[in-house]
Amino acid sequence: MKIRLLDLGRGRRAGCLTAAALVLLARPDPAWAAADKGDTAFVMMATVLVLLMTIPGLALFYCGLVRTKNVLATMMQVFMTVAIVCLIWMIYGYSLAFTPGGGTAPFVGDLSRAFLAGVTPDSLTPTFSPGVYVPEYAYIWFQMMFAAITPALIVGAFAERLQFRAVLLFMVLWVTFVYCPIAHMVWYWPGPDALIEAARKVELAAPEARAAAEVELKRLIETSGLAFQWGVLDFAGGTVVHVNAGIAGLVGAVLAGPRSGYGREPMPPHSLTLSMVGAALLWVGWFGFNAGSALEANGTAALAMGNTFGAAAAAAVAWTGVEWLVKGKPTSLGFITGLVIGLVAVTPAAGFAGPMGAVLLGLVAGLAGFLACTWLKRLLGYDDSLDVFGVHCIGGILGALATGLLVAPALGGTGVADFTANPGQITIVYDLPSQMAAQIKTVVFTLVWSGVLSAVFFRLIDLTIGLRPLREKERTGLDLSDHGERGYHF
Repeated sequence: MKIRLLDLGRGRRAGCLTAAALVLLARPDPAWAAADKGDTAFVMMATVLVLLMTIPGLALFYCGLVRTKNVLATMMQVFMTVAIVCLIWMIYGYSLAFTPGGGTAPFVGDLSRAFLAGVTPDSLTPTFSPGVYVPEYAYIWFQMMFAAITPALIVGAFAERLQFRAVLLFMVLWVTFVYCPIAHMVWYWPGPDALIEAARKVELAAPEARAAAEVELKRLIETSGLAFQWGVLDFAGGTVVHVNAGIAGLVGAVLAGPRSGYGREPMPPHSLTLSMVGAALLWVGWFGFNAGSALEANGTAALAMGNTFGAAAAAAVAWTGVEWLVKGKPTSLGFITGLVIGLVAVTPAAGFAGPMGAVLLGLVAGLAGFLACTWLKRLLGYDDSLDVFGVHCIGGILGALATGLLVAPALGGTGVADFTANPGQITIVYDLPSQMAAQIKTVVFTLVWSGVLSAVFFRLIDLTIGLRPLREKERTGLDLSDHGERGYHF
């Protein structure tokens, strides 16, 4: 997740990763490749933390923000989304997201790993350091949790007004045709050892064989995802997760229409206590999300961990402070919303920005989120029930664009390390115009891809099984109308 491709001055593209120094690389020898036990344990623990931030974290966060008559329905939508996506991922989702693609490259993978065909306990996946691997199973489950939480985030945008069956059908379509392609385009690449070896062949080739070796290197690079080839930096999912889910949520909220009684009757959160517990679990789980995306227990993971502390704290303080000044009282709802948007904003920058850059990003995110969830929401008049667009889309866009700036070594960032232009060495490079162009293109592409396809899916579902329940059932509450249960018996 932290590698990119950029143009270097030797007439070819090169694979790049984050690094803090010039380092000599040993030539990889596949015969000696083995999973690192420490890194494997680290990735597996991070996987569990991401599950924790989804269930129960996100489920509790969302259920506390809705009314008592929709508590179970909201939690069920989150839980069932996770269960369905786990099955999709194991059957074909992983294959679509993380295989070369053949004729479908660079937009989506192929079905060579459908039903996890060919994956064994001995299968290995490269990390972001030459010669370092983790078991492919560990990587599959880690990425599965990202695929699960992303559509679950969308639930908050249309909370309290969509039928359960409509939500489930949308999730199947969206994960298949939106999430998997975007994940492939942003994150798929052939790995450092493959790129280094191909570049070394170019370096050592005789003059008459050099052109052929360069063609092979180019072909290898072209197996990477589209945005990866552009050079985008997205450490843990600013575009793949947050922009992607946030714009889909806005589309769903607009096409579904406002909740019955919206703007005419109060709709306060029924339990901010539950939401604060959920927010605490989200913050804890987010360390698996961000630090785990290093795929190694190393300094980059430690940097991502610190940035996850700093940005979240800064955004929570910024939102609370602005709210206190504007409204006269600091609220727990404002604090936890600011906390989450700080986490969202730092996600793409977690392994690239320096700690002070992350704190600055958090402060800006807290202010931007407050404006998006109050002024912008009132101005446009949409009913985004739990502010998915204002928090995840706006926060994700801010973070994705800021990553292109905060990665600069002059601002305390890691820079971008190139390891193919001079095989055997890692050299720090950074070019602001090209990096920002890659970030902007990827954000715009994600907004269009997810926004358009989400609109198609919502409309298709509305024309077939219907998006919303009958008005009287919605007024009664989705707990009873969809599930025949009550969350509370007073």
